[in-house]
Amino acid sequence: MRILGIDPGLITTGYGVVDLKAGNVKILGAGTIEPDTKAPFAERLLKIHQNVTAILQEYHPDIVVLEKLYAHYKHPATAPVLGHVRGVICLCVAQQKVTLVEQSVKRVRKALIGNGNATKPQIQEFVKRLLNIKSAGFKLDASDALGLALGQAHMMRYKLI
Repeated sequence: MRILGIDPGLITTGYGVVDLKAGNVKILGAGTIEPDTKAPFAERLLKIHQNVTAILQEYHPDIVVLEKLYAHYKHPATAPVLGHVRGVICLCVAQQKVTLVEQSVKRVRKALIGNGNATKPQIQEFVKRLLNIKSAGFKLDASDALGLALGQAHMMRYKLI
């Protein structure tokens, strides 16, 4: 089973791919998509589309886990922007005929470390330890995406820990 997790964002979209075989978890790839913040909105969405499509074609995941939309009442303008990004990602996944699953951040964090209110740095440390990642430059968006993939695997009853 190969799972691609995606943490959507217009400034930074994180992705992480894990492979699950015989009870072992192996990281295949992780990183971020960072469109030029000065580019027009449509061009930024196009870059996300192109990169997500390339990632899907490179790794051929069985499942894509996309973070559910969460909008904070203090930042109401972010929901429509994230909706556009999520729409582009959903389109890519549909075009590549891959199964799409949506998970809430709280549910994934609860599945991984038992605390739905865990912070991004806590998830990052968990992911780094579990997958033996040594890189100091490992970005939070990439670790969040890997957390989505690992959380989905755990919820599917794969033994991770």
